[in-house]
Amino acid sequence: MWQMAGVGSMAADMVQKTGAGANAGSVAGPVAGLVRTWVAGWAVSRATPTPVEKPWGLYVEVPGNPREVGRHVLPEPDGELIRGAAESVSTPRTWMKTPAQPEEIAPWLPTGWVVAYEETGHLMATDLATTRPVVPDGYTAEVETRDSVIRVRVLDAAGEPAARGQIALAGEAAIADQIETWKAHRRRGLGQFVMRTLADRAADAGAALGILAATDAGRALYESLGWKKHATVGECIYQP
Repeated sequence: MWQMAGVGSMAADMVQKTGAGANAGSVAGPVAGLVRTWVAGWAVSRATPTPVEKPWGLYVEVPGNPREVGRHVLPEPDGELIRGAAESVSTPRTWMKTPAQPEEIAPWLPTGWVVAYEETGHLMATDLATTRPVVPDGYTAEVETRDSVIRVRVLDAAGEPAARGQIALAGEAAIADQIETWKAHRRRGLGQFVMRTLADRAADAGAALGILAATDAGRALYESLGWKKHATVGECIYQP
């Protein structure tokens, strides 16, 4: 029912608990742990089938999405693994994501694959803290928790949607997803309110580490709230 209403030590602990790999002390090791945790939480947030282990990383089926039938996520950007994942694909609209610059990925891709430069993301994380935000004047907020996903909706005075966001609980981590402010309501503090409310509720539920994949447009908001970037996420799509 709806109700009115920089990575620190936790990141290091999470890397160890999620099995980031034998090289967990390297740059790739901690990032690989964050990537795996992000994928697990993203699947919970989107109610997709459980991610499947592959030789190169993880595969998530994305049913009912006209843009994407599934995605391969490689925790580490290795050319041989990227080629192996790409060559396993025969279904158009399959995506592949890995923590690397897009131009690094391009030379490793076989025919039929294209780099989605405009979809480049930013893997970010923070130690969660409660701030007890107050909804901006003229708006009301609704919070719902269902199936390990906390959702926040902000409504304007007419009861129309103005902003939203959700965060999926995955053990001691929480993965923020689908953060959006409608154009007519931007620059009024709604994005910050949504993110702070999600962080509060996730922390109250026992989560200590927040993870998300930001777009270029959203990155500034998250940085203003103390989130730190840990890797660029390059993306490509099979469209023969």
